[in-house]
Amino acid sequence: MTSVVAAKSGTQWSIEADGQSAVVVEVGGTLRGYSAGDVAVLDGFEVDELSPASAGQILAPWPNRVRDGQYTFEEQKYQLSLTEPARNNAIHGLVNWSRWTLVEQSASAVTLEYELPAQIGYPWWLTLRTTWSVSAAGLRCDQAVVNNSSANAPWGYSVHPYVQLAGVSVNDTLLHVPGRKRIVADARLLPIGANAVAGTEYDFTEPRKIGDLVLDTTFGDITHDADGITEVTIADPSADRKVVVWADDKFKYWQVFTGDTLHGERFRRSVAIEPMTCPPDAFRTGRDLIVLAPGERWTASWGIKG
Repeated sequence: MTSVVAAKSGTQWSIEADGQSAVVVEVGGTLRGYSAGDVAVLDGFEVDELSPASAGQILAPWPNRVRDGQYTFEEQKYQLSLTEPARNNAIHGLVNWSRWTLVEQSASAVTLEYELPAQIGYPWWLTLRTTWSVSAAGLRCDQAVVNNSSANAPWGYSVHPYVQLAGVSVNDTLLHVPGRKRIVADARLLPIGANAVAGTEYDFTEPRKIGDLVLDTTFGDITHDADGITEVTIADPSADRKVVVWADDKFKYWQVFTGDTLHGERFRRSVAIEPMTCPPDAFRTGRDLIVLAPGERWTASWGIKG
């Protein structure tokens, strides 16, 4: 069902099935809300708000940060706009504030599309298509992209959902991250190395409380199950309640952010759990960077079980 309202985030599309419901919005093709029954699983935002701190946004054609917005791809140098000026970085891609177009909708699913034009700093034309759906299994996102250009295009993808457990503080939340390494970041949150997490405060390979640990951390060397699925879980230590964010084998990293740089009520209120195909600064380093050939179609899936 579509509801057109005077919203900063544009047209709102609501989907519902099997007690699960979600709201997806026109600006950024963003996930604004997701609930299981009457419980808000997603720490989203209101209809008259801008998405705060990238809440629910799609991050493409690169996730996280590019140092100085500068990179070299196939021997050509490029300069991106510095969208995180305080740290002199280009952050979170090019699609999160653009208006996406409705392709198809039903009671339980909505598909949106965005044509990313070739531009200074990223001279490739891509078509992104996202299908959001809900069912008894939870929320699912199926992402596709096509390179319409006549040359190879660099590509990376992530999403930025904040998930929460009603009545449970971030400090008391049990966190499980199947990542055996942590990317070490500098003051600009750019990678400078990687360390094993075993025996450190960043070891969440077995569930444990976050406590007062500050996380804006990339975990790598992650484990997938026999079906190629990887999962990060937050759980209530005093009840049988949990939220699972899952992703398929296209995702090789998890970013976990405890919201310590957010202000007001959002400070350490929820945990951003972001599946990423590549680590920060991949446009510069080339690490796990996806290269889309002309005409190539790439797909990936992830979701939330609340």
